[in-house]
Amino acid sequence: MSLDIYKTHTLLMAVRQLLPPVTFLRDRYFPTNEATDIFATNDVLIEYKDGNRKLAPFVSPRKAGVTVLRNGSNMEKYEPPNIAPKRTLTIDELEKRDFGEALLTQLTPEQREGTMILNDIKEMGELIARREETMAAAALLENGYIMKHIADDKTKPEEKYIQFYEGDSNPATYTPAVPWGTAGANIFGDLYAMAELLAQRGLPATEFVCAPDVAAAVINDENVQKQLDIRNYNVGRVEPKKLPDGASLIAELNCYGKQISVISYAETYEDDDETTKQMIPSGNGFLSAPAAGRTLYGAVTQLEQTDGRFHTYRGRQVPKYLSDPHNNVREIILTSKPLLIPNNKNAWISGKFTE
Repeated sequence: MSLDIYKTHTLLMAVRQLLPPVTFLRDRYFPTNEATDIFATNDVLIEYKDGNRKLAPFVSPRKAGVTVLRNGSNMEKYEPPNIAPKRTLTIDELEKRDFGEALLTQLTPEQREGTMILNDIKEMGELIARREETMAAAALLENGYIMKHIADDKTKPEEKYIQFYEGDSNPATYTPAVPWGTAGANIFGDLYAMAELLAQRGLPATEFVCAPDVAAAVINDENVQKQLDIRNYNVGRVEPKKLPDGASLIAELNCYGKQISVISYAETYEDDDETTKQMIPSGNGFLSAPAAGRTLYGAVTQLEQTDGRFHTYRGRQVPKYLSDPHNNVREIILTSKPLLIPNNKNAWISGKFTE
């Protein structure tokens, strides 16, 4: 029996075989557990709790024990945003040589269509991954993010905002007394103070990720250079090391006993207004640890052309094939419903560090 490459199940297998795009912030700080974080329902359960540093009680041998209360957690049901880029293919495009195809190709239009479907799915998957990366950056810097849903009028998207704190202001922020890169800046003291804010809630703090100008302020700081030059006492080291997708390990600093890696992240993206922006804006940074959050995926429900019925699929990205024989046009839609959340309340500290 021949394999129908236009059925969603077949395309879904192809999507899962493609290597997923690597995105530094999403993959490092919001990993996905395939078993628990990909839901079979359109909405997902968000649950996060407070960290703590409580001690186990001392108990007399004559007493059976002392009850220790569990930490409370917040659980909410939320429908993730719907991300759905679409590619069309007309008969005119199908009869032309595709990008990367041999100049004197022997491919028929039918054979070329299968190749173009996979290329379109791969490119749209990269677009979705880049959108998830901007969501990760906003979550880490602002403790929440805005999701703009496009409806009938593309110029007036519907905005939905999710925040991971209570009240009107973000409590997970830090402002240095003296901006870095200026006289009197105390980079060691500021990093230590931020790490202490997380440690008081029982949360780890091992990596400071920042914009390139902040990283430059760190390695050019006179006090940092002076401390690193002390012999017989290792307060850290400057040893640039490349990490995935625009991230570089600039230095490892021992901030009064707290070992913190300084990572510069220079990745950019083209925003909806077609301007190029940095994932981490100039002057900004955050302190946290890997796997401080996770990425959840809601199921995708769509009407299939093959049988005219609704079907629900569980996955990170779900493809859909549509054809219009009257106009000789076909479409491929790739839908994803991601939601990036922290594992604990205020699991990171962010701020603006340079002027």
